[in-house]
Amino acid sequence: MTCVAQRLSDEVVPMIKQLVATVLVLFLPLCLYSQRAQTVTHAKGVAHTQEVDIAYETLGKLTTSLPVIAINGGPGLTHAYMVQNDVWERIGRNRLVVFYDQRGTGASKPHSPGASSLSQTMDAQVADLEAVRERLGLPKVALVGDSYGGLVAMAYAAAHPDHVGRLVLSDSPGPSWKSIVHVLPEVFPDVQEQNQKEMPKTDADAAARAGLRNHFRMIFYSPEKRDAYMSRMGDLGFEPAVSEAVSKATADLDLTQKLSGFDFPVLVITGRFDLNVAPLTAWRLAKAVPGAKITFFEHSGHLPSYEEPGRYVEVLEGFLDGK
Repeated sequence: MTCVAQRLSDEVVPMIKQLVATVLVLFLPLCLYSQRAQTVTHAKGVAHTQEVDIAYETLGKLTTSLPVIAINGGPGLTHAYMVQNDVWERIGRNRLVVFYDQRGTGASKPHSPGASSLSQTMDAQVADLEAVRERLGLPKVALVGDSYGGLVAMAYAAAHPDHVGRLVLSDSPGPSWKSIVHVLPEVFPDVQEQNQKEMPKTDADAAARAGLRNHFRMIFYSPEKRDAYMSRMGDLGFEPAVSEAVSKATADLDLTQKLSGFDFPVLVITGRFDLNVAPLTAWRLAKAVPGAKITFFEHSGHLPSYEEPGRYVEVLEGFLDGK
């Protein structure tokens, strides 16, 4: 009997192990696919203000994790340029993510016709952001300001520090326009010259939109990533009149004295090869905020969320979760 039992054991045990291994091979990909395919809830809404209704979009839902309000750059753009991949969908699996169209852009149109006639002071833009936060009933948020959106984020954080849990400044200008180190003309004189030759001469808005597209040709580290982005970017909702109005209204804004008072965690992100807002800008900004962290993305230009999406999610989630 013992010999028979031993023989059966020698035959059956390997079969069981093989069966288990087969099940795991079949089951694990399904689990991984299920995680990748996890859907994120989308919703839209409006925050009313005296001059304009601010349209917003949410991804995910409220959890115990700190919600994020992502502030796009420009000025004069919608957040469309920020959602050209699934970075924010992935972040929205763990927390609420909010985007909104800045006044005069996208669906955030003024009550009276004429986007260019809207007040575009930084105080007005901060009030819009506060209206969105209040509309969603979020006591405390993490602000992620991308490019020009970083300037808005800093201004909001200075005005409403009690509502800011964490602050992320991603390839952001410093506390003023004058603090930006901008080296695109020095690095791309040939592209700049070609852009000027191709610019429409009679239509100012068309020229501005062509200039924006040409600008995108110079802000990537990877030519392959650049070409992939530009092949699918489509209409980014650029409003040249809004861009000009914001630039004029904020030309003399300087938040330098406010930065030392930030007592919430701050992360500064920069692409190592960001020639639009060179890393020296981020370095000086991080040094000006007590306790701020800085992270360089070594294979990115101005859009590390697109050029290094996996690491961007990892860095952002780690910071938001206090790691």
